Amino acid sequence: MSTPIDWERQRAFLAVLREGSLSGAARALNLAQPTIRRRIEDLERDHGVALFTRASSGLIPTAIALELAGHVEAMANAAAAFARTASAEAGSASGIVRITASEIVAVEVLPPILAQLRDAHPGLVIELGLNNRSEDLLGRQADIAVRMTRPLQEALLAKRIGTIRLGMHARRDYLDRHGTPATMQDLARFALVGFETDPVGIATYRDQGVTLQSEDFAFRCNSDIGQLAAIRAGIGIGICHTGLGKRDPNLVHVLPDAFGMDLPTWVVTHEDLRHVERIRLTFDALVQGLQDYAAT
Repeated sequence: MSTPIDWERQRAFLAVLREGSLSGAARALNLAQPTIRRRIEDLERDHGVALFTRASSGLIPTAIALELAGHVEAMANAAAAFARTASAEAGSASGIVRITASEIVAVEVLPPILAQLRDAHPGLVIELGLNNRSEDLLGRQADIAVRMTRPLQEALLAKRIGTIRLGMHARRDYLDRHGTPATMQDLARFALVGFETDPVGIATYRDQGVTLQSEDFAFRCNSDIGQLAAIRAGIGIGICHTGLGKRDPNLVHVLPDAFGMDLPTWVVTHEDLRHVERIRLTFDALVQGLQDYAAT
């Protein structure tokens, strides 16, 4: 006879997987540490497997635990999607909507759009996930996504909003102190803000004819938000949205004729959600707001 599923035990298992310790899982779930331990022990006893081994660095998942990870992640996504679906009637302009977007778009671009949306529809509850990887809309990790790649799955409804322009920027007083580069080759004389280990980010420069490695950057951070903060602080020259540069009087667009990239951008949702009122309202608001932003 199969063992009945106890979701609270599965949640504890997933939390330990994510946090790497009983104490971290307890904080994440706002439960007592003995409760987490008991639920893990119950899982191991009922299924006759060892899920974790102890090490000085914390709890190490066993091979079977790693095999189970994908299944329990799917359960967590389904539970979260269930809660969002049940948060309001399909025809109501209220309830939970989960949006996922890249760090920069989520932090710098979407909040004013979402504030206006919430003013118009105060019953909406927005969950915003910051993720430079595309979350699975088919698996309901999110209801709506802002993506820089066109989705290929037929079950997804996508609206192209245009392109978001990237350019080199620096703080005005940094350029006052160090001068302004006249060519791409001049960049070697300046402090550059870039990536620590991200090969895709480094390839961004290479695609523009500039060969750089992580050691060529004076400030290295794989987080786009971290890089933007460094540019704004005057550490050096780096890449950011030209729209964000225009909003900040302290930033100067450097080498605008020599360096630039256009990121095609889509707002995406699952076609099964297109007639859910809160999803439709949020989708339409994101499309309009991002079109206005891209126009800058």
